[in-house]
Amino acid sequence: MDEKDSGRKLRRDPHSGRRSWCCYFTVPPGSPETLSFSQYSKTTPRHLKSETLVTKSVSNSPSVKSRIDPRRILSPERVSPIDSDPPVVDFETEAVTSPLIVETQAKVETGGVFDVRLNLKGKHGGCLVLELNSEVLSANSVVFAKLVADFKSGSNGSGAKFCRIEVPEVENLRVFKETIELMFEDDVMKKLFKVGAYQCIDMLEVSAGIMFARGVLHCLQYLEAVPWSEVEEEKLRSLFARFKFDDATSQDILARLYPVDSDDSQNNMARELVWSITTCTDAVSRTALKSLVKGLLCRSSVYKKDKPDITKEDMYVVSESCLQTLISLFEEASETTSCNRSPKKENNKTLIERIGMQVDNINWLLEIMLDWQVGEEFVDIWGNQKDLLSIHATASPMLRYELSRISATLFNALGTRKLHCCFETRLCFLQSWFGPMLLDFGWLQRCRKGLDIKALEEGIGQSLLTLPLRQQHILFMEWSCYFSKYGKECPNLSKAFQIWWRRSFLRGSESSTMSR
Repeated sequence: MDEKDSGRKLRRDPHSGRRSWCCYFTVPPGSPETLSFSQYSKTTPRHLKSETLVTKSVSNSPSVKSRIDPRRILSPERVSPIDSDPPVVDFETEAVTSPLIVETQAKVETGGVFDVRLNLKGKHGGCLVLELNSEVLSANSVVFAKLVADFKSGSNGSGAKFCRIEVPEVENLRVFKETIELMFEDDVMKKLFKVGAYQCIDMLEVSAGIMFARGVLHCLQYLEAVPWSEVEEEKLRSLFARFKFDDATSQDILARLYPVDSDDSQNNMARELVWSITTCTDAVSRTALKSLVKGLLCRSSVYKKDKPDITKEDMYVVSESCLQTLISLFEEASETTSCNRSPKKENNKTLIERIGMQVDNINWLLEIMLDWQVGEEFVDIWGNQKDLLSIHATASPMLRYELSRISATLFNALGTRKLHCCFETRLCFLQSWFGPMLLDFGWLQRCRKGLDIKALEEGIGQSLLTLPLRQQHILFMEWSCYFSKYGKECPNLSKAFQIWWRRSFLRGSESSTMSR
């Protein structure tokens, strides 16, 4: 029923098969035959969306005389005044603008009568009274059928006209009312398409609470066929945690909410994704997938699982594979240079593009390992890359600087305390890759590829300062020679150099005094 017509007289096409119901807002008079819904439901249906119905009691209502319009018209052959305007009920906000009873009358084509007065009391105040047909109510709800049956068995000979049922602590009066409306709908699914998934979940909860089987079935069928927002998904999870539905459709919904027992191939999905990204040849797709998977695997991800599909060992296996591919590509570059022939293309990618892709892959894996705080072993692996170091010495600058991009990631991590390596590992790495970094720094400035040069200079300087002063002296002297010769083509480590100088010389007398 449209909400704007629920407070006025209901008229139906005599050929229509739809059943009728009516409602008004009031607090019904106390009666010993009023049945409480709570007698048969220990758990009152609850809803996540709450609203308050503003309702005034009849005892505080103004007199009928005060509601008569001054321009009242006396009907012919009658002595009672007729109000020019009927009481108004705003169903959009469910606020009663008239405290008097809004009487509604309707004929039921099937010959039924309105013999049930359902009093819904809001959890946050207000109430809603519905006048319904007991046959329709009993045919659709097991809970209400029991209450109606108890009333009829106890009212034989008492002459009671209405079966009064009270439902206390209703979270959302409007949703409860619209759920009751479904009992009188011939096309329930059409009604659900109008209200949408969010409200359908609330109506499913009410239907389950009053054991309205047809309503539960149609709500489940609708929800199974439509996409959900994240809020709707959480509401469904909460609902399925409190109610058990036997319909097969509920299993389809549960299959969308929770993973079923899966085989090993499904459990290794994250591992397969990482492998596929490192072998992806399309630059745009690879960039998008890297951003996606990195967000899913990071420690702060909302999708983090108790048992991750990919482990530290898996990440190192992939990184080792990328390193071996990188070595093969540099060996290919060395062979083509010695034979004076142009390098061949593979997958329409030049040798430079393929080398850059593998370096990107390694740096991406490093970012994930640094986030997991498991990157220390890679520093040791990279520091002992004798093959790449020997190739670097003879390779073209436009190729070899790609290796220093990997070193730059490690320098930044060491300088910002993201890596906590032992002294031997740090020393091996710095002795191996500090010199190549000085050579390639000019190329890194020109081909940054997202690299922050200032942060890199700071990271290199801080990394050197983690060594003993004797090793710092050797590396800083090497830097000063390059810096005096190449200037801006060399990283500016002046700040770190000053710190080393102060520690080594200005405080040298103090340390010698302490050692005596």
